[in-house]
Amino acid sequence: MNNFDIYLVGVGGQGILTIADMIMRAAEAEDIPANYFPTKGMAQRGGFVKAQLKLGRDTVGPDIRPGGADLVIAMELSESLKALRYLKAGGDFVVYGYQWQPTEVMLGKAAYPTVAQVREQAELSGARFHYLDPGQLPEGAADNIWLLAACLGKTPLGQFISAAAVQDAIVQRWPKGAERNMKSFKAGLEV
Repeated sequence: MNNFDIYLVGVGGQGILTIADMIMRAAEAEDIPANYFPTKGMAQRGGFVKAQLKLGRDTVGPDIRPGGADLVIAMELSESLKALRYLKAGGDFVVYGYQWQPTEVMLGKAAYPTVAQVREQAELSGARFHYLDPGQLPEGAADNIWLLAACLGKTPLGQFISAAAVQDAIVQRWPKGAERNMKSFKAGLEV
């Protein structure tokens, strides 16, 4: 089996750790060895959050080093630039364009990156850039579940874990919210 390393970033409250948990549950259901390294950062909304997943490895290894991830998933535009250095040349860089402006930006002490700047940096690094506009998110959809499904369809992640295994993990985790989450998931597969 091939290895597949995933680096996820965002801000507190977006569901980065939930995406990682769903991938882990799906990998476990399909007997794929997996390691999961969460970093919660600030627990309240707006603090940096990251997770690292290593699929297909029988042994626990160190953190993903810069240039080591096959896939980077970023749920916040400015955080995406911090994560880009972890992506292998030719890897997939998925950016959900949600914007959470840090204090420095709100105070006018720093500029917030544009989508064009993020795209340019991704292309310079050799990444396959996938941008998901928050405006595409269907009303009432859970953005993290929608993004996870889009990653399954747009990147090689779907070759490592199946959509069916992720759907099962979602239903098991939230039986009472299964209908809403399945709508979000199906909409993400269609992006």
